[in-house]
Amino acid sequence: MLVNDKIWAAQGDVPCCLLLNQANRHGLIAGASGTGKTVTLKVLAEGFSNAGVPVFMADVKGDVTGMAQGGAISDNLRQRMDFFGIKEDEFSFQGCPMRVWDMLGGDGVPVRITVSDMGPTLLSRLLGLSDVQEGVLNIVFRVADDQGLLLIDLKDLRAMLAYVLEHAKEYQSTYGNVSAQSVGAIQRSLIAVEDQGGDVFFGEPSLELDDWFACAPDGRGYVNLLNASRLIQSPQVYAMFLLWMLSSLFEGLPEVGDPDKPRFVFFFDEAHLLFDGMPKGLRDKIVQVVKLIRSKGVGVYFITQSPSDIPDEVLAQLSNRIQHGLRAYTPAEQKAVRAAADSFRANPAFDSAQALQDLGTGEALVSLLDEEGKPSVVQRAKVLFPQCRMAAADADVMQSVLAGQGNLMDKYGTAVDRLSAYETIEGQNAEAEANAKLAAERAAFEKEKAEFEAQRQKEAQKAERERQKAEEKAAQAAQREQERQQRQLEREAEAAAKREAAEQARAEREAQRKQEQMAKQVGRFANSILGTFGREATRQLTRGLFNSLKRR
Repeated sequence: MLVNDKIWAAQGDVPCCLLLNQANRHGLIAGASGTGKTVTLKVLAEGFSNAGVPVFMADVKGDVTGMAQGGAISDNLRQRMDFFGIKEDEFSFQGCPMRVWDMLGGDGVPVRITVSDMGPTLLSRLLGLSDVQEGVLNIVFRVADDQGLLLIDLKDLRAMLAYVLEHAKEYQSTYGNVSAQSVGAIQRSLIAVEDQGGDVFFGEPSLELDDWFACAPDGRGYVNLLNASRLIQSPQVYAMFLLWMLSSLFEGLPEVGDPDKPRFVFFFDEAHLLFDGMPKGLRDKIVQVVKLIRSKGVGVYFITQSPSDIPDEVLAQLSNRIQHGLRAYTPAEQKAVRAAADSFRANPAFDSAQALQDLGTGEALVSLLDEEGKPSVVQRAKVLFPQCRMAAADADVMQSVLAGQGNLMDKYGTAVDRLSAYETIEGQNAEAEANAKLAAERAAFEKEKAEFEAQRQKEAQKAERERQKAEEKAAQAAQREQERQQRQLEREAEAAAKREAAEQARAEREAQRKQEQMAKQVGRFANSILGTFGREATRQLTRGLFNSLKRR
């Protein structure tokens, strides 16, 4: 409840009020489950809203939506009014102006940021990467920056990882080694983030935090409520978004020193999710931001079950504390109770450690900064009730809230998938594939042409061989015919010669036969004529006739 520029948060021996000019010194709301942290959160957020300070908070259990609806009187509430000295006719129930945001595509204005907005450091934390893998991710971001490739959503990051791995040898001398094992590990981690809704969360239009700094027409600050009932099942995405938001506020806001009231108040619910397993480098960064962001006019309030959930370096910066009851059943829990009690400025009226274990629902140990910025003596106090509804808002109220966000839905409602790394790389791959296809087709054509030419040449050679063979065959045939004719002529000449010789021999034999016949006739004639001549004379006569014929 806002009273005289102070948020009246609780009532002990004295009123416990959070001073607006000390609210950017950060704070802590802690306590076991069921002790009243959500009501305390509503009281503070409502007070900031009424003071014209916009706030951000996550609705983990779904009951913070009740801030949009005015509360209602009840018997229990009348008793609490009597305790706080509040008259019923002087108290008004009212809801706060609210805007509902959602990171997973549910009810509310979509919240998206780009992969580049997240950056390699927070993204490595989100993916749970090792130092080596984080180094590879840094190289991927650097290559993307150097080549003007936008990393907007997870498909851009996937495409960029594959691209850098494909060109790893080219980049090794400039950026360092990129191994297939590291890229594979990052790709596998992206699957887990996608399963938690990262494929919806990363994209455009990217959230502009200035839209969370707005006030309603009546001057009250908007309560920017992040619908986290499903998101809390995705602790990695939830934690990294809150860290990104805190870092972005720190980097984007100007210095304002110590303002009369905060420019913005940021409530970190389930704060232990931010620090579980956090690397020292990232923890140091968060400590630095928490220390310095107060000068930007931003107050940061952590809500968790035990102060031990928060690193000591961060806890030391939380000056405004409302500590609900703690349970101590184990030695570790008892140690945590003593540590929480020792963090307060002691009140001699009671033992803080014992009081922490005795506090009932709606009670707390409260220590807030005074006008001089010093922690007040701790008070055991009852937390005030809010003007808004304790439970979740009615469905029709939330429907009205969602319907009143038309201007934001116009801005953020439709996802935009513009030209970025994925499309550029796919285009290059498509061009490379087209060039490769063209080269393959050209090579196939050249091969086919060469094969055709070789076949044609082969056929020409075959035809030439067949022609030569035919010519050789014809020549051989002609040669054989010539030889046959020659042999025929030789045979005919030989036959003619034989016939001539035979004819000559026959003629000679005939002549001889005729000579012999004539000789015989002459002999017979001579024998018959001469008669008386002697045989000797006959032979001489016959020989003389024969020789005479022979000389002829």
